[in-house]
This record gives sequence, C-alpha cells and structure tokens, in this order.
Amino acid sequence: MADDIRSIYATALKNAHAVELQALQIMERQVERLERYPEMETILRRHIDETHQQRDRLEEALNAIAESPSALKEGVMGFMGNMAALAHAPAQDEILKNSFANHAFENYEIAIYTSLLTITEAAGQTRFVSAFETSLKEEQNTARQILEIVGPTTQRYLQLTTSGAKADR
Repeated sequence: MADDIRSIYATALKNAHAVELQALQIMERQVERLERYPEMETILRRHIDETHQQRDRLEEALNAIAESPSALKEGVMGFMGNMAALAHAPAQDEILKNSFANHAFENYEIAIYTSLLTITEAAGQTRFVSAFETSLKEEQNTARQILEIVGPTTQRYLQLTTSGAKADR
C-alpha cells in the first residue's frame, strides 16, 4: 500500500483503539456507581464486553501492518475517559447527564468506524472490513438502546426525585 495511505490507516487504527480505551474508562466508572438504573447497567455491561472485542479487532489490524497502539494516545484518552466519567458524579441528575453523554459518545464511535471502514478499503485491508462492520453495528445497536431508555430513565429519575429518594445514579 502507498506509504501515505498506510500512514493514514495506521493513525486511524490507533485513534480508534485509543477511543475504545476512553469508552471503557467511561463505562466502567459508570457501572461502578449505578444503583437504581438496572437497564442502563445491563446495556453498559454488555457493551463493555463488546468494547474489549473491538479493541482486539483493532489490535489484530495493527499487528497485521506491524504497528501497535500509541502509548501517548492511550494515556491521554484513558485519562480523559476517567475525567469524563467523574465529571457528572457530583450532579443531582448524574444519570441523565450520563445518558445523554453516552448516546453522544456512541454516535461519535459510529462516525469513527464509518470513517475507518472507508480508510480500510482505501488501504486495501479488506480482510478487516467485516470486523470493523461488526464493531460499527455494535456501536449502532448500543446507541439505539441508550436512546430507547432515555425516556424511561428520565421517568424513573423523576419518580425517585419527587418521592425524596436518591435518584442521581
């Protein structure tokens, strides 16, 4: 493959890998704190497992071109993930803010995988197209599931809050 396409492809893989680390940090911190929203916990736990598989797919693609994840990107994105997860913790409506942020982040990942698929094809790495399509479908499914429970989560939050119960998480 041409050096410039290979470089773009390697960068895209490293970026996607780092974003998946950020996603793991965010979801793992949220799951640790969830107490009253089992639907969100179920979605996040399932997606944590999927995200580990997505990282494995990205690592396989990196290994195929003799590249590895970027330690700098991983460090920055991991830190940002932890900070993002903690940003809503003091808020009375933490669950709502996390729900909105989770939906937005899933759509960010959808865009990343859409772009990565285009770059993968341009780089001639067709053996990874199916793997990245699987990741894209997982992100789309998670985004849809989160959006579907925003209403019920908000209703539960309202019910808990108006009854004087702890509702933040």
